[in-house]
Amino acid sequence: MRLTQEPIQVLLVFAKEDSQSDAFWWACDRAGFRCNIARTPESAVECFLDKHHEIVVIDGRHSRYFEPEAVCRLIRATKPSENTVLLAVVPQKPPDQEEPSVLPLLCAGFSRRYVENSSVSACYNELIQIEHGEVRCQFKLRACNSVFTALEHCQEAVEITSEDHVIQEWQGIYYARKKSGDSIQQHVKITPVIGQGGKIRHFVAIKRPHSDNNKQVHKFNKEERCSGEHSQSECHSLRHRDRRKDSVDARSLSSRGSDAPSLQNRRYSSVARIHSMTIEAPITKVINIINAAQESSPVTVAEALDRVLEILRTTELYSPQLASKEDDPHTNDLVGGLMSDGLRRLSGNEYVFSKNMSQSQLAIPVTLNDVPPSIAEMLDDEERWEFNILELEAATHKRPLTYLGLKIFTGFGVCEFLSCSEATLRSWLQVIEGSYHASNSYHNSTHAADVLHATAYFLRKERVKSSLDQLDEVAALIAATVHDVDHPGRTNSFLCNAGSELAILYNDTAVLESHHAALAFQLTVRDSKSNIFKNIDRNQFRTLRQAIIDMVLATEMTRHFEHVNKFVNSINKPMAAIEDSDCEGQANIRNSPENRLLIKRMMIKCADVANPCRPLELCIEWAGRISEEYFAQTDEEKRQGLPVVMPVFDRNTCSVPKSQISFIDYFITDMFDAWDAFASLPGLMEHLSENYKYWKNLDEMKCKSLRPPPPP
Repeated sequence: MRLTQEPIQVLLVFAKEDSQSDAFWWACDRAGFRCNIARTPESAVECFLDKHHEIVVIDGRHSRYFEPEAVCRLIRATKPSENTVLLAVVPQKPPDQEEPSVLPLLCAGFSRRYVENSSVSACYNELIQIEHGEVRCQFKLRACNSVFTALEHCQEAVEITSEDHVIQEWQGIYYARKKSGDSIQQHVKITPVIGQGGKIRHFVAIKRPHSDNNKQVHKFNKEERCSGEHSQSECHSLRHRDRRKDSVDARSLSSRGSDAPSLQNRRYSSVARIHSMTIEAPITKVINIINAAQESSPVTVAEALDRVLEILRTTELYSPQLASKEDDPHTNDLVGGLMSDGLRRLSGNEYVFSKNMSQSQLAIPVTLNDVPPSIAEMLDDEERWEFNILELEAATHKRPLTYLGLKIFTGFGVCEFLSCSEATLRSWLQVIEGSYHASNSYHNSTHAADVLHATAYFLRKERVKSSLDQLDEVAALIAATVHDVDHPGRTNSFLCNAGSELAILYNDTAVLESHHAALAFQLTVRDSKSNIFKNIDRNQFRTLRQAIIDMVLATEMTRHFEHVNKFVNSINKPMAAIEDSDCEGQANIRNSPENRLLIKRMMIKCADVANPCRPLELCIEWAGRISEEYFAQTDEEKRQGLPVVMPVFDRNTCSVPKSQISFIDYFITDMFDAWDAFASLPGLMEHLSENYKYWKNLDEMKCKSLRPPPPP
């Protein structure tokens, strides 16, 4: 059986029709190739996924329409592109200019480049060279893949022959064992794929014993093309390589072939060692279970499980896929600004924090007994969710964290647990508060006090309280206090783009959160007068330190969906499946070390972004503050010539209601639904609903500000 290949398909990606695109079109026509044209990166990917072109030509002369490297990466990110040749069309350079390096194109995924030349003959020659070179090489690889596909999807012996059905290589008896334990004895013949005279041909035959008369029946499998002679070494690799995951247990392979035993035994030894390894990641176990389930599954189920495996092998398991930017620019900008560590474009600009740690600015320590009556009266209300932190900010002259911290830490017995004096706690709170930047409109000590208040409120909830021990409570309160210390009022993306010292120090990964956690401990231990950990033993300190660091790092938004989904799947769903009367079963779920970790992470995450769940006036004020901080960042990005991380946060055009709606829809609703299902927070959810309606009403009025315009 001689196999034929469909005409080669070529995709031209040109934003505008010109003499160069026309030349490639007519060259394809002359060569007998099928040709498609795409004008945008999106349509190019869509067309490529539909046709699986062998050659893709991308116009790289006019970057104002699209970046050719970006288009190349989009196509290379697809599975079919592994067999595709990508050609970049580059502009001609004047003779006096140095020839540019081809390395950036190769790194982007291009196979080769073509210097602009609108001659049809030049384009034709280029395409013919690609066909006889890279394309035919790809056909050989695909032919080999078809051989392995046949081996992988059958449970019978496989014979690969020339067109004359001549067996040229190894044959013998093959013993294998199914995972069910049944033994299989098969007569196997394997030969390399032969291409004679440069012609492209490929034949695969699968032979199995007929159940009635022992005659052998030919079954034709996947068809491809292949050319060229395979070397003896290639033959050996084909003869002794087993890829059948469906029916064969690799641990029980044996062979009585003509010249195979030594190689086969070596292969068996290697495979056996791999299977006997005791180090196996949980995801590997999951994949193995799915692979085993595919064996006895119908085709449709097996195909669905294949898609599951593809998803499981990706790295971004918890990040949802966003629609195109045009659909919701506010959401896209929020996600880009909060869930990435920057574009990695170092500009040479340095962004250095303005330190705000001068001890001379710190007030004289106070005790709870020394608190002025007006402030003490405010603090009497701190156990209520409606507690007004902004009034405390004004009454304490922007030092709410020290006063609120004294009240809350005393209420939870932190000094007793740490065996430290109240004077040490006071000094520590003042050192931490002095290290927040009062000049930030949002990320200042008032935000830290607000997060501390929310954390304490959550810790008093019965189900949370019964899930955690006192060390967990103390760690959570400390983490809330320090979680944004020395925050510069700029996002991680900004710091990475600006090439800041911290971004370099922390390798562009969780830059601010790593800095907050590290600096908190540096500030704490540098002076005995404010070292709240000085009297606890080493093991307890290590446990407490690890819990604090873990919670501070959990506030980083790039893993937001991972934390939320793990909480839902490990706690919400299992508890919902247990009867309410089964208190012991629910307690077992909550109190496992892994789930206590998830509870603490979820608690500080919710406390950190609880503004939309506060009473309306507080919600509006916090929305104004975070917007102003983002506006200031956009202003600075434009001044420094940095990439603008969140373009919608332009103070001249931004719609604050739209930004709040997007933030609530994308980050807040699902997370607080899950937290409410666990901790029971009906008051918060009512505030969230009312605040969302408020922003919606403003948006429907086409109002871009925090409040509706005054009536005429």
